[in-house]
Amino acid sequence: MPTLIISDPETGKSRKVEIEDSRMSTLIGRRIGEILDGSIANLPGYKIQLTGGCDKDGIPMRPDIHGGVKGRFILSGGVGYKPKNPGERRKKMVRGNTVTADTKYLNFKIVARPPSKSSP
Repeated sequence: MPTLIISDPETGKSRKVEIEDSRMSTLIGRRIGEILDGSIANLPGYKIQLTGGCDKDGIPMRPDIHGGVKGRFILSGGVGYKPKNPGERRKKMVRGNTVTADTKYLNFKIVARPPSKSSP
């Protein structure tokens, strides 16, 4: 069962929402950075932005690798690799920036809230 982690930048808190596999089909093919309707994560009226995720093996998604491929790429830093020395590069296993059926965890952040009802 896929899990969505929704972060709220205003409060600094996050919540975990598990969704059914049938609702996961609306997320397949989405890319990191896309803004979606919050009703996917039981947050109607909210807008959430996909910021990353990982697959069932814990392999992270990287925003600069296109597609849903999993492969070994030479990295010099960023998601999936933190070099110990300046200029160090290594081959690491990472996923592309597109959500696939193998994706287990997806990270989102809230970018817009529903309009509040103000009293006159």
